[in-house]
Amino acid sequence: MPTPETAQFLLRKPKVPPTFDGVNYDNTDELKAAQDAILREQWVKSMMARLVREEMGKCYVREGVNHLEKCGPLRERYLELLKESKVRGYLFQQQNYVPKES
Repeated sequence: MPTPETAQFLLRKPKVPPTFDGVNYDNTDELKAAQDAILREQWVKSMMARLVREEMGKCYVREGVNHLEKCGPLRERYLELLKESKVRGYLFQQQNYVPKES
């Protein structure tokens, strides 16, 4: 069952997608909101990888010598998450942004 979102959480929740599409660079509020959304998305990916890694460690300890068979799905999931789990920031995306043509 999902946890209900509190009013304080809803105030801090980003209201823009994690991209620079349609952001007016002259408007500081829009720019900071986009930067914040990108960083939050990267942190979420990093924390997901961390949680899977912790579960994989528990599985290794629990399963012992059978960990290669029993912990395979966690290992594969962790390797997939590891590719994008690094928090890189927003400067590269911001400085090398190419607007999408419609």
